[in-house]
Amino acid sequence: MTWTTDQPLVKVVDLVKHFPVYEKGVFMKKKVGEVHAVDGITFSIARGETLGLVGESGCGKTTVGKVVLDLLPKDSGSVLFEGKDVHETLETGTSTGKKDMRRNMQMVFQNPYGSLDPRMTVFDIISEAFIIHKHVPKHEWKSRAYALLKLVGLEEYHAERYPHEFSGGQRQRISIARALATDPKFIVADEPVSSLDVSIRAQILDLLEDLQRKEGISFLYISHDLSSVRQVSQHVAVMYLGMLMEYASADVIFTKPLNPYTIALLSAVPIPDPENKVNRIVLAGDVPSPINPPSGCRFNPRCPYAQQLCRDKVPEYREIEPGHFVACHFAEQFK
Repeated sequence: MTWTTDQPLVKVVDLVKHFPVYEKGVFMKKKVGEVHAVDGITFSIARGETLGLVGESGCGKTTVGKVVLDLLPKDSGSVLFEGKDVHETLETGTSTGKKDMRRNMQMVFQNPYGSLDPRMTVFDIISEAFIIHKHVPKHEWKSRAYALLKLVGLEEYHAERYPHEFSGGQRQRISIARALATDPKFIVADEPVSSLDVSIRAQILDLLEDLQRKEGISFLYISHDLSSVRQVSQHVAVMYLGMLMEYASADVIFTKPLNPYTIALLSAVPIPDPENKVNRIVLAGDVPSPINPPSGCRFNPRCPYAQQLCRDKVPEYREIEPGHFVACHFAEQFK
């Protein structure tokens, strides 16, 4: 496949990932179902762009990020990076091709303490990328590690410390520095600020935006915090029970949503001005089990506008307006 500048950096097409559920017996275990974590989602991310992936906890957001990076195997569908199939390259490609793919696609995990080796200093954590990928000469390791720490707002003397000696915000900065150590073109940021204080959260978000301006990195920003998503994202994809409900530019999603689920999510966002009254939409019931998702539209048991068609038929994921995709039978009535 020939790469051209108008192609997206990352393209995901009909991605599916199910997890088998087993019932243990005396002599064997029997498969009794599947968790429909990701059920045929499609999106793309341009160079230097951030796509915010939002939804309630358990909707499959983190699984999407891990499958995109081949940290989990896919069941079907495809993930293309610069026109190359990610899973095919990492399974059957040359050693050089595999390393190039891994070097250009990195991840910042949700729990910075759990993802950092407590037995390694910060310098060892960052320089491990130089050892594996051999893209930085050994005599430049120290200066490069110091430069990365400066880039994420830390100091050179932090390099000799261990993860437990840092605050949560500082550990997340170390995680970002480690991801940047390979000079990646694409980073999956999985809830990077969910466990941080509000003041530290703002600093990390500003850091991600600054890195994007300076380095031109593309991000898949996974979060359930709609305020942070609006701040850093150019496009937003809304996910529910393993499927995409809506996709559009951030401005369109936050001002003209056309899916009842997106509308309900946005109505729950706190408004700073108490005088500004908002029509809150309180969804009935709980999120259905991903082992036995509802027939038709996944959202129909909780949707206040659901009709019989919604229970009988899966809505087509269609382009309502240029660049605005919605999975809803009656999306036009919300314009």
